[in-house]
Amino acid sequence: MAKDTPYLDVQNLTKSFGALLLFRNISFSIAERQKVGLIAKNGTGKSTLLSILTGKEGYDAGAIIYRNGIRIGFLEQTPNFSPDDSVLDACFNHQGDEEKVLRAKQILTQLKIRNLQQPMGQLSGGQQKRVALANVLILEPDFLILDEPTNHLDLEMIEWLEGFLRRGNKTLLMVTHDRYFLERVCSVILELDDHTIYTYRGSYSYYLEKRQERIDNRRSEIARANNLYRTELEWMRRMPQARGHKARAREEAFYELEKLAKTRIEERAIRLKATNVYIGSKIFECQYISKSYDTNVLMKDFYYNFSRFEKMGIVGANGTGKSTFIKMLMGEVQPDQGRIVVGETVRFGYFSQEGLQFDEQQKVIDVIRDIADFIDLGQGRHFTATQLLQHFLFTNEQQYNYVYKLSGGERRKLYLCTVLMRNPNFLVLDEPTNDLDIVTLQILEEYLRDFPGCVIVVSHDRYFTDKVVDHLLVFQGNGKIKDFPGNYTQYREWCSLNPAATASSSKEGSKEGTRSNKAKPATTDVKRRITYKERLELQQLERDIEALETEKRQLEDKLNAGTLTVDQITAVCKQLPQVNTAIDEKSMRWLELSELDS
Repeated sequence: MAKDTPYLDVQNLTKSFGALLLFRNISFSIAERQKVGLIAKNGTGKSTLLSILTGKEGYDAGAIIYRNGIRIGFLEQTPNFSPDDSVLDACFNHQGDEEKVLRAKQILTQLKIRNLQQPMGQLSGGQQKRVALANVLILEPDFLILDEPTNHLDLEMIEWLEGFLRRGNKTLLMVTHDRYFLERVCSVILELDDHTIYTYRGSYSYYLEKRQERIDNRRSEIARANNLYRTELEWMRRMPQARGHKARAREEAFYELEKLAKTRIEERAIRLKATNVYIGSKIFECQYISKSYDTNVLMKDFYYNFSRFEKMGIVGANGTGKSTFIKMLMGEVQPDQGRIVVGETVRFGYFSQEGLQFDEQQKVIDVIRDIADFIDLGQGRHFTATQLLQHFLFTNEQQYNYVYKLSGGERRKLYLCTVLMRNPNFLVLDEPTNDLDIVTLQILEEYLRDFPGCVIVVSHDRYFTDKVVDHLLVFQGNGKIKDFPGNYTQYREWCSLNPAATASSSKEGSKEGTRSNKAKPATTDVKRRITYKERLELQQLERDIEALETEKRQLEDKLNAGTLTVDQITAVCKQLPQVNTAIDEKSMRWLELSELDS
């Protein structure tokens, strides 16, 4: 077979489950060294398509052709191992090959799997997924097919994997909701939508631009079809039943036109924004709490006073105490020392990693109605259970389906809806982004930006965190927690520009987790104080950043509105990076001055 033959050529592939059509006559190819991202809404067949490509699932029609002799490595969404196998044996049969064992140790260490003799049955589901990922990478296949490779990885692991996949001549097809990962790794985007597939030869940001153009063009076609449809419909009504050959041809064309005219493009015309959420001035206070498990110190004398309307992100490596902190806040775990005092008006909405439990035989709409029939948005506005599900992209048909028919991502989305339907004033979301499609993530980001209460988000999704939070608690390990006044990208930039400060922070006590405007123990460190001129600059920077953030939101709203012409989209796309750069530059200067002012 010729060298320039694609690694994979898919021709007219069709797959359905009973009456449910996933895709029809889709075709695409992947060339050697291409890095391809596959995007689709939950339940439309992403994981099924990968299973078909790797021979684990059958298909109805079409052809799948691989180049002869290539080796394929497949990371499944839920891998299976023998519980008695050791970690090393689960990866590969190394047969005493020291070079392979060394490579395995290196990759497993990067993924924070260190006990190579531990039985797989003793590992958590997330750890098993990391062993499966390591297995795929260790074997160095010619063609990597990865289903949600960033799930169960912390931010440090994700950044390592991102660099690993970008380097060299690897050929890759992957499903992921991590938009920064897509942007930095992939050069081709495949979108599975409306039973067909669209190819975009560029980065994720290029895909967003061209997808919007495609939708705009489709809307124009539908609008023209609707105008013509009204004319043809009048002709159909006037014409007698006995029609000639030309009339019958026109009649057949009419039905094709009718099909196009009645095509619907999903749009959410309203924003789910409550105005009657009330929360008092007392939120919660961590009063010098400590928590350890054996020799693993998660927190030590940690003080924090949470303010109204805060939107906090919690980041850090796996095992540093992020989820434990959340469970202590929710009263599920008790601190070893200290206490957490929660305000009387606080009404939590808690999305946990363990909360995904439903009656399989219940209908989707009944799951929500069992909680409430509607949400009171204030000012006489209500949001019904049906409207909430529609807002999060459950079709009318899906709402009256049984829970057992939902995909894993759709179940996560339904669980999220059950949390929001309780109309909380304080949302606590522990890894809410796992298995959610990108469209749902965008809806959730919009909801959280509009949310008038308090928010805490634990997430490894950097893009999501950047969009939602205004500051971070960084769990650094060994009981050390740092409060950072910015989002994750700003924190990483600050770390790169302040390596000495980052290094010294690892030697300081956990009390640095206190915010600068809140009571904290005195420190003996001596540092330069901010000057009067610098304080004026700091105040001006705050005003400038606020104005730039407003401008950024206005530009993003214009792009999301879907009403711009191609030229207007191009102009906004040029302006938006300039605004982002200005925000980054001013934010970094603000951070430098705020360190002096603390």
